[in-house]
Amino acid sequence: MTTSAPSFFPVPAPELDDLRRRLVAARLPAQTPGDDWSRGIPLRVLERLRDRWLNGYDWRAYERRLMSERHDAFASDICPLHYLRRVGDDAALPVNVIHGWPYSYAQFLPLADAVGQAHTIVAPSLPGFGHSPAASVAFSAERIARAFHLLMTEKLGYERYLVYGEDMGAPVADWMAGLYPDAVAGIVATHPSFSAQKRDGVVLTDAERDFLASTRDSAESGYAHQQGTRPDTLAAALQDSPVGLLAWIAEKIAAWSDGGVATEFANLDDDDVLDLVSLYWHTRSIGTSFRGYAEPDDLDDHPLITVPASILINTHERGYPRSLAEKSYTDIRSFERLGSGGHFTAWENPDAVAAAIAEHARRVTGG
Repeated sequence: MTTSAPSFFPVPAPELDDLRRRLVAARLPAQTPGDDWSRGIPLRVLERLRDRWLNGYDWRAYERRLMSERHDAFASDICPLHYLRRVGDDAALPVNVIHGWPYSYAQFLPLADAVGQAHTIVAPSLPGFGHSPAASVAFSAERIARAFHLLMTEKLGYERYLVYGEDMGAPVADWMAGLYPDAVAGIVATHPSFSAQKRDGVVLTDAERDFLASTRDSAESGYAHQQGTRPDTLAAALQDSPVGLLAWIAEKIAAWSDGGVATEFANLDDDDVLDLVSLYWHTRSIGTSFRGYAEPDDLDDHPLITVPASILINTHERGYPRSLAEKSYTDIRSFERLGSGGHFTAWENPDAVAAAIAEHARRVTGG
């Protein structure tokens, strides 16, 4: 049953008509030499996705799915924070799941389906994403962690809970575990911390330094530089062009999902991509989603994490050394490498993440 559904629902019909006109009138770029992804999304893929958006994709069906969920807002000191809650077993630990960029709370619905009634899933929208407006203060992982903790404890009344995060949501989960060890019963991490590279007195091994260097690929980091240095210029272009927005987001989904661009979207299909891009388009949130890149960065500054941790290395970061995790998490109960599921781990492989949550809950409760 839906409670306090965001006022964004349903999208007015004239807005869908406007989107269609823009898609029909889109001026697509010429294909550069070659047919690979080395210069960005190939024209053949962009045309296919645009044509599907125009003919066959059903936003109203996806909208009904979102509207069938329980939505609410928490009046934090950052902004009114939207969250979705899928209620499960009251006796089990609830799980706070935190998305990153370029996705949203809605990409955790497959995980909620996989978890079923075993646990309550609470999926908040980061400030500036989806149904949460931009923060009134600078984007800060620590500040968001404090707000999400209050959501779980003061708003929802949970004394203890588990945390799980991906992309920039992973450092928020790390901050929650580091700040509130009495309330956070454990953390499941498919995007484990990079904090060791900034922690005083920590000496990195050659293997750890090599891995960290591999994550700073200049060919792959152009998007972050643009979003971090000229976010408003980029937002002006993407918020006015659905095909531009589609190209920007779809290219990242392909590059970061299981197998990379060689498999395009691997465990996802074209409609999954269009669900996400449509949500960004209709909520007009692409520009505000850039603030995590453009504002002060405290993602790797969280305290040492002493709560029980289960680490599952996603395939996009398959070289992450266990020794690096041990420099951020002092109580690792399991360390595994996933065979499937890239950067968008819970979206791509929800069954594996659900199983990890269930097993970790058993470990920390003795159940």
